[in-house]
Parts: sequence; C-alpha cells; structure tokens
Amino acid sequence: MTTTRRTFGALAAGAALAALAPTATASASPRHGRLLAHDDFRHGLGQWAVELEQGGTVTAKRGVLEVDVPAGATVWFRKRLEGPYVIEYTATPVSEGGVNDRVSDLNNFWNAVDVRSPDDLFATRRGGVLAEYDHLKTYYVGYGANTNTTTRLRRYVGEAGVRPLIYDYTEPLLVANEPNRVRIVSDGSRVRWWDNGRLVFDYPDPAPYTSGHFAFRTTWSHFRISDFRVWRSQRQQSC
Repeated sequence: MTTTRRTFGALAAGAALAALAPTATASASPRHGRLLAHDDFRHGLGQWAVELEQGGTVTAKRGVLEVDVPAGATVWFRKRLEGPYVIEYTATPVSEGGVNDRVSDLNNFWNAVDVRSPDDLFATRRGGVLAEYDHLKTYYVGYGANTNTTTRLRRYVGEAGVRPLIYDYTEPLLVANEPNRVRIVSDGSRVRWWDNGRLVFDYPDPAPYTSGHFAFRTTWSHFRISDFRVWRSQRQQSC
C-alpha cells in the first residue's frame, strides 16, 4: 500500500505512530456487546439530521438510506455515542447514469464535537460546505475521495483551516455498484476503520476522542446505505 506521511505540530508523535502499517493481529470481527443503536431505514429520517450544500435528496425508506446530491452533504446520527463502540453499515456507490452518479467520497465523521457548542452539536448551524466542519474535534475518513483517487484519515482539532492528516493512501478505492461493509472501532486510544474485512486505518491516538457524533459525509455522489448498527465493543487482547 502506497502511503504519504505528514505530521502537524502537536500531533507529530501520534502521526509517527500512525505511519506504521495496520497490525496483522487486529481482528476483522471484534466481539460485540449489547446493541446501542440501529436504523433499518424503513421509517424516515427521524434519527438523522441532514446538512446540504446545494440541495439534493436524502431519503430513508424500504431499508435504504439514499443520498443523491450535487455537492456537499452531511447526514448526522442524532444520538451522541460514548466509547468503546463499534459502528457497522453497508454503503454502495451508485453508477447508473444519474446526474450525481460520480463514484467518489464514502466519508465519515465520528466522535465529533463542535468547539462552538461542545454540549450540543446541533446548536451550531452548518450548511454542508466542507470548510464549515473545521470547527469540529473529530476523526474523518475520506474513502475514495477526490474523484476516487485518495483514501485518507484526518484528525480535526477544532481550528479553521487546520485538518491534520494522519494517513494518505492511493488505495483502496471505491468500485462502482459494489457494496462496502464498513466497520469503525472506537476503543479508547485505538481507532480502526475497516472495509469489507480489510483493515484500512489503524491509529493509536495518544490523546483520543472517545465520544461524540457520527455522520455519513459525501460530495457530488449517489450512495445507498443499509444495515446501520452501533454495538458496545468488548475489548480483546489483540486490540
């Protein structure tokens, strides 16, 4: 896997650790505890808050969260999550000839807190433009971003114009109309992001974010998302 490594000020030590390849001992199927939250996407968007840059459609029906947008879109899970936990979902980039069917940007925020309203993420108004999220303290994955050319992990620090980069890969990338079974593990100082059983990011954070909100994020794309689950994780020796 090709990587570009960068460090940013106070994150230098953490970024140096993150430059290590994902560990072979990490389990693709961590033991689950109790179910903390879920959505089968059959009853609308009641559990979600949608922020759109230039409109588009976001619907939840018949078992699918469908995001079909011409520009930036962030779909927040309203419930704040406290670690340790595991998030699982399946997302398929749609390429069927639609105007927004650009295969790109399967992105996530998690453990997000807005420094302008740290006790209530939704007390601060945002409109879907990526730069508006610089005030978050959060982890951010851009999988198949930049027109499906980059896959990156960032650790936002709540400062405008500052988006520290932890990992920068040129693969793995999205495949049109192929499902991505994503698993995000937030377990104390360990942050892991999996796709289809492959460990993509493994970051030991010396100053971890351990609670906050999760969101699906994309831009100018069309996704179908299903099977959203959040579990209490049970720590394992290998983790």
